[in-house]
Amino acid sequence: MTFARTSTIRFALVSSLATLGLAGSALAQSADDPDATAQGDVSVTIYQNGQSLVQDVRQLDIARGRSRVEFPDVSAQIRPETLSFAAPGTAIVEQNFDFDLLTPAKMMEKAIGQTITLVRTNPATGTETRERAKVLSVAGGVVVQIGDRIEVLRDDGLPVRVVFDRVPPNLRARPTLSVNVESNRAGVRPTSIRYLTRGLGWNADYVALYDEAAATIDMQGWVTLSNNTGTTFHQADTMLVAGNPNAGRPMANRNMVRAGTESANREQVGEFYLYPLAERTTIANRQTKQVSFLDVQGVAARKIYSRTIDWMRNDDRPFPVSSEIAFSSSSDGGLGDALPAGAVRFYQRDSEGTPQFIGENTIGHTPMGSELSLRTGDAFDIFVKAEVEKRERLTADEWERTARFIVIEDDAEVRRVDVERPVTYWQTTMRYTITNAKSVPVEVDLTQAGLDRGWWSRDFRIVSEDEPGLQLNSDRRKWVVPIPANSDREFRVTFATRY
Repeated sequence: MTFARTSTIRFALVSSLATLGLAGSALAQSADDPDATAQGDVSVTIYQNGQSLVQDVRQLDIARGRSRVEFPDVSAQIRPETLSFAAPGTAIVEQNFDFDLLTPAKMMEKAIGQTITLVRTNPATGTETRERAKVLSVAGGVVVQIGDRIEVLRDDGLPVRVVFDRVPPNLRARPTLSVNVESNRAGVRPTSIRYLTRGLGWNADYVALYDEAAATIDMQGWVTLSNNTGTTFHQADTMLVAGNPNAGRPMANRNMVRAGTESANREQVGEFYLYPLAERTTIANRQTKQVSFLDVQGVAARKIYSRTIDWMRNDDRPFPVSSEIAFSSSSDGGLGDALPAGAVRFYQRDSEGTPQFIGENTIGHTPMGSELSLRTGDAFDIFVKAEVEKRERLTADEWERTARFIVIEDDAEVRRVDVERPVTYWQTTMRYTITNAKSVPVEVDLTQAGLDRGWWSRDFRIVSEDEPGLQLNSDRRKWVVPIPANSDREFRVTFATRY
């Protein structure tokens, strides 16, 4: 016996089988008509957690007694344990799902121990030679025996193809579910299957055109469908479900300023919003398609410049503020809809009217009526430098004086503080230097964070502030600081704290 190497193996399954007259009718039909399908009235419900519900009603002729019913063109990623079968006068006995699809690799795998025909073409003359070969192995490559020699088929670009004598048993041209049933009568009847599958998915994408002069955005929402199930779903009645079924961590909605309290004009099932596609659509295998579900113009929006400062931050250099676009999903002056989680991409027209990309961010599932503020990037010409300008100790008496109130009832003292141990208090002055290189005045939302160090620290006081602030919560206080055009400003706040 001798070992040799020959050229690459190239499979021409359909044409070779058709030449031998062995191609199945379903395979030939699929090759002639890509839209041919055994599916019936198909409905697909797609969740955002990688699962989908497929419902398929077909008109099938079922024999009386026990018989086998086949359902070609089901998802190749079907979860067989989730199957539900229904047909009048019929009960299911057993189900099988044929996972092995008709592919070149599977054909060779099933041909181990069998004899095939190798067809080699001389690239110089075009002459074909044929040899019978026995397939020995396909582990890491194809090993065949031709007469008294062993050859390893390799990929060197020379034209070689394989002709099989027949289609190996249990290989299917399409994913097929087979069901053994018991029927009390014979005849055609509506037969439905329902199952869960992986491989279908969708996500929402939003395109927002921001008009700074008009303080509005035009927003269009797109649903992006993807199909990697191994099966095309033809003319499917498609429903998209927005929500978080119990399947992992939901997308955080960090950009929601205030959650909405309005009910959207959409159907709900359980805790999920339903987004039906307006028309039936074909979801082709290995295809991504987009469908519009939101198109609103002239929504009120405003640009926000902001920076949040950690407690006792001492910047060694100025830092740019964040540029954000704020808008509402409310019905009155907003987008007027509940928004599925997704990415929002912002555009703005230049002086020639051409939309230019200015940034993007994400939103989580957002109820109608919510206030959103999405960061699009850093401002080019607005900076803030935060510094601890002054920090000094306070005595207990000085701390009490910063409270600026005395509790008295009926002209009598009702409380006396007995200091059992010395306590150290601090007075800290923060200086925020804000610069604006724009030719227009701006307002900067400046937030001091880190004020809450625990229950013992929540009695901090604001001794002085250059602009009235808003206490957002026990940890954060915000100021809206106006800055004139082409200028800078030093903004100071003095805190009295126990830390």
